[in-house]
Amino acid sequence: MRRPIYEGGGYRVLSEKEISRIHETSISVLKEVGFEINYPPALELFEKNGARVDYDLNRVYVSRELVSRAIKQAPSEFVFYGRQKGKSITVGGKQVHFGSGGLALYVLDLERNKRPGTIRDVADLARLADKLENLDFFIIPVYPHDINIDAVDVNTKYQALLNTSKPVMGGIFNKQGVEDIIEIASIIAGGLDKLQKRPFIGFISSITSPLKVSPEHAEYIMMIARYGLPLATSTAPTAGATAPITLAGTLVQQNAEALMGVILSQLVNPGTPVLYSAVPVTMDMRTMSFLMGSIESGLMNAAITQMAQYYRLPCYLTVGATDSKLPDAQAAHEGATTAMLAALAGGNYIHEAFGMLDGAMTVSYAQYVIDNDIVGSCLRTLRGIDINRDTLAFDIIAKVGPGGNYLGEEHTVKYMRTESYMPRASDRQQYQRWFDAGSKDSWKRAEEVAAQLLQEPVESIIPPEIDARIRAKFPDLVRVETNEDLSTGTGLS
Repeated sequence: MRRPIYEGGGYRVLSEKEISRIHETSISVLKEVGFEINYPPALELFEKNGARVDYDLNRVYVSRELVSRAIKQAPSEFVFYGRQKGKSITVGGKQVHFGSGGLALYVLDLERNKRPGTIRDVADLARLADKLENLDFFIIPVYPHDINIDAVDVNTKYQALLNTSKPVMGGIFNKQGVEDIIEIASIIAGGLDKLQKRPFIGFISSITSPLKVSPEHAEYIMMIARYGLPLATSTAPTAGATAPITLAGTLVQQNAEALMGVILSQLVNPGTPVLYSAVPVTMDMRTMSFLMGSIESGLMNAAITQMAQYYRLPCYLTVGATDSKLPDAQAAHEGATTAMLAALAGGNYIHEAFGMLDGAMTVSYAQYVIDNDIVGSCLRTLRGIDINRDTLAFDIIAKVGPGGNYLGEEHTVKYMRTESYMPRASDRQQYQRWFDAGSKDSWKRAEEVAAQLLQEPVESIIPPEIDARIRAKFPDLVRVETNEDLSTGTGLS
């Protein structure tokens, strides 16, 4: 079944003049303030392409012309492929897609235990993501504390590929791990050339705010660009700490940093499918805590969507996460308001929209289900109201007439499952029925939905013979048992 296309773009937090002012100020930042990149191959590449380089300061100053050239070379959209029918997504324009992400350190499991994440959580959350109809892509959401850091890249991404056929993306911990998982993905695809033509895995490398690319991440960006695989160059300025306190100032710096990721990738390999990548957050100046669920973060993400559309670049946004520690009312209103802003603005690749609590430090199985309902409401909003002869319903109104009833009409049956969004975890019963059924709140209902989905038979996404071939070549890959008790995080063998 093909996924419906949802488009935003109706909400415009910035005027055309304001977009132009942010752009021009960002160009001044890139040209006059520059970027610190302590990685000689990157410095040499910039100098070769006409940038001014100060090798003493490891600083690059980029001209307007170089920025414009890179923007033109970068694809305005690309297809991120799923490995089953209906799972591919087109990233760009004003098409809206929501997915997971975050790399949390802790898990809030179905027994309400908060504990360190494990490799089994990566597998189970990938399976859960595969079954949630409003989640379009899977970014590794939790760090597995039971895996040696040298083997994290290959194990987390392989568990994701084993357990979801949706597009997979994740951060980078070491170069060899990335090389290994690209080789594994190439085996699954039937060759590197086939993977590059129909990529189903992508990578996230970070730009450090303010205005810095570390040697490791400069190398990662250049490496992924050489392969020509989907790339996000995530940059996360915090207003008041690693960016100006004003939202406008943070947007200027964020824009310059996002453009730097585009520029570097295109200098390496023009046409690399790179996302204009943004994770702007605010800070509570009373506590010095950074805030992912603030409405100001939602506003900045909506504004950044407009900047990406101005450049005709696909954008990577961060909304839907909450600063609440539990799946409670705060989690719901922070997730819903920020997600809706990004959707209405037309954000393309909206990550961390599923399961993220406590400023993305904790991932919750139940919150995945609740967020699926929230995202479903966002998508239903984007769908709008279908106006045609049949939906205007004059004939049925005339048939039923004054004082009649529409419950038994074929017109009602025809539209009853499609006209209204039906959430999984919300309770819409009358009070007494709700009370008699156990008075369950949305958190409890979401836990039950998640448990039920995870107890369903495990579908083989990678053929056993391919899995055996991969494991023979990469002996550090662990095995994860599924359909076991989810409270302990066990299942590793």
